Amino acid sequence: MKKRFIAGAVCPRCAKMDKTVMYKKDGVDIRECISCGFSDEMHFKPVQRELTTRVNVTEEEVQSQVQILDFPPKK
Repeated sequence: MKKRFIAGAVCPRCAKMDKTVMYKKDGVDIRECISCGFSDEMHFKPVQRELTTRVNVTEEEVQSQVQILDFPPKK
């Protein structure tokens, strides 16, 4: 069982920072404070769809939305 340190995490019981580790036990994510021994199961929110922005749109999608307008030539 490999335990991973969680930087910046604060223990809910003893309020000490940088004393929390996370690991998997029987397929369940567990967080544990190495200072006071507090332990509980981690619950992660489901991943939501990323909002479409100009940064995460592919060039092909941009080109498919481009519309070229031809104006009559000026006299």
